[in-house]
Amino acid sequence: MSYKILIIDDDTELLKMLRKYFEIKNYEIITAENGTEGLSKMKLQPDIILLDVNMPKVDGIEVCRRIRDKTACPILFLTARVEEQDIVNGLSSGGDDYILKPFSLKELDARITAHLKREGRRKNRTECCFQGELSIDYKAKTVQIHTDYLELTRLEYEIIEFLSMNPGMVFDKERIYEKVCGFDAEGDSRVITELIRRIRKKLQQYTKTDYIETVWGMGYRWIK
Repeated sequence: MSYKILIIDDDTELLKMLRKYFEIKNYEIITAENGTEGLSKMKLQPDIILLDVNMPKVDGIEVCRRIRDKTACPILFLTARVEEQDIVNGLSSGGDDYILKPFSLKELDARITAHLKREGRRKNRTECCFQGELSIDYKAKTVQIHTDYLELTRLEYEIIEFLSMNPGMVFDKERIYEKVCGFDAEGDSRVITELIRRIRKKLQQYTKTDYIETVWGMGYRWIK
C-alpha cells in the first residue's frame, strides 16, 4: 500500500527535498506552498499531513483548526518555534506531533512510520470501554458521559485511550507523550500536564467522578 503524505510548507526547496526523499520510500507525495492551497488539497484524502507552522496569511495553526474536524489522519507540525506555549497551541488545535526545524530526515521518517502504524492498529480495533457513567468507543474514537459526547481534540482523546486501556498503571509525562505521539521527546512532555488539565475540565462539565488521578512525583493513572 502506498501512503499519501500531504506536505504544506512555503519553503519550496524543503518541499523538493522531502518529495525526493519520501518518493524513494514509495510514498505518494502531495505538496502545497501555502495554507490556502493546502486546504484545497485535502480533497485528495492524505493519510498523514506535514504542516509548517509559520506561513503567511493562513498559518499552520489555523489550517489545523479548519481541517481537524474533517479528517482523522495524523497531523505533524514542522516548526522552528520552541516556546512551550507554541507547542501547546499547536497540539491543542488538533495536531498530533511536531518536529523542530532543522530536522533529520531519518527522525521525520521514523515519526511518520510510527503514526501510520498506530493508525493501522486503531482501524482494526473494535473494543469499547464502559465504566460507570462513562463509555469509550475505541473504534469511533468517542467518549460519552451518559448521552453527552465530550468535544475532545485528537491528542486529548489519545491520552484518555492510552490511560483507560491501562487502568491502575502509573505513567509519567514522558511515557504518555511517547505513547500518544509515537516518538520519545522528553523535552516536549510538559504539554501533557496542560492537556490532562483540559481533559479533567471537560469531564467535570458532565460528572463529578474523577477518572484520571495524579500520583504526585510519579505521573498519572486511570482509576479502575
